[in-house]
Amino acid sequence: MQNRIFSHMFGDLARDFGQPVMLWQVGVLFGTLAIAWLLARVLRRSLDLRRQTRYQTLRFGAESLNRAFFPLIGAALVWVARAITGQFMHTSLLDLALVPLFGIGLIYIVFFFARRVFSHDGEVHPWLFLVEKIVSLVVWAGMALTVMGIQDDVIRWMASVQFRVANAHMTLLSLITGLLWVCVTMVVAMWLGSTFEDRLIRSTTLDANLKVVVARVGRAAFVLAAVLISLSLVGIDITVLGVFGGALGVGLGFGLQKIASNYVSGFIILIDRSLRIGDTINVSGLQGMVTQIRTRYTVVRGLDGIETLIPNEKLITDVVQNQSSYLTRGLAKVAVQIAYTSNVEQAMGLLTQAVEGVARVLREPAPTPYLASFGADGINLELGFWIEDAATGTASVRSAVNRNIWRLFSEHGISIPFAQREVRIVGNASDAMPRPVTMTTPAANQADNAL
Repeated sequence: MQNRIFSHMFGDLARDFGQPVMLWQVGVLFGTLAIAWLLARVLRRSLDLRRQTRYQTLRFGAESLNRAFFPLIGAALVWVARAITGQFMHTSLLDLALVPLFGIGLIYIVFFFARRVFSHDGEVHPWLFLVEKIVSLVVWAGMALTVMGIQDDVIRWMASVQFRVANAHMTLLSLITGLLWVCVTMVVAMWLGSTFEDRLIRSTTLDANLKVVVARVGRAAFVLAAVLISLSLVGIDITVLGVFGGALGVGLGFGLQKIASNYVSGFIILIDRSLRIGDTINVSGLQGMVTQIRTRYTVVRGLDGIETLIPNEKLITDVVQNQSSYLTRGLAKVAVQIAYTSNVEQAMGLLTQAVEGVARVLREPAPTPYLASFGADGINLELGFWIEDAATGTASVRSAVNRNIWRLFSEHGISIPFAQREVRIVGNASDAMPRPVTMTTPAANQADNAL
């Protein structure tokens, strides 16, 4: 075996070593690598200029893609040079250089897809490092076997190792091949789903909730297609999934009905756009702002900063108060009472002037004063006006309007009455006053005897 190994690439390399043809091969190899380095640098710069994106995930994966340019371009140029120079001289050095160039380029390409799949908004998934280590180990092992020339022997040995799983006869080669195809199809499907989601997020014509729905349905469709394709490639009959689907439906109907209900409710919320991220809601006494809408639950951040996970089914079946305005404006009212001796028309005009110059008060629709009612102590007036961005709060605006009302009423002599009550005693005043009670001595003695 040792002679056979060294009679392959190393044997050819040792045969050409010290010959003039080796110098030609070294020159061709260095020339092709220099051209590959220049082309990779130009391509990297051009792509960096075009890749103007704010997503950390793309930048994280682009680092591996940039590193893959040089070995892949170098492998392509070396392969072309070997095909041309192989007609009139030996190419043992070029044959040997093709293996690490292609292998390292393949590693970085896999890293690019893995980082796109297992990273989101700059956060790296723990599985990413495990996937990179496994891919590096497998590719380097394959390169070593290829250089030694025993890859065919290893493949035949794996095909000879047979075992039985249930009623199926399998070999080590078929098992490894099947697992490889499953991993490849799943990674490609997840990468396509991530790319599809990034394109949707960057779209400016779709609604935010619709983007989330389409992205999640697209991811699920890609993963389902990857599972079906991988099972077909492995040799598993996918028609047996009909029985599994029926059993799954029964399980969802009985044991998983709550979970299924939450998922369905989540899609309903996203599709009908009854709630949006940033809305301030009140459900079952919990008031807060919606920060996330997931397929199973919705995250609501309370006024104390604590986030609560609310099942989506609760948001469908319970009464939910949405305190946010889709029109980004809201109606506010200010009530004030004036004395019956005051000029009502003048007071209503001063109410209209009180909103002038106050921030966030809209001119259209125009503020309108009302004579609400006649009270026990005075005339009740009311001022209605519209506020921009009412979801951010109205207390400061109403406070500013009330201060202006107080100032204007004071300047123009409009009095705001306070409660006054008159108590009248009907009848003789002397009869209404309580009379003192005096107890005589015999009565006191009788009281003592009673005790």
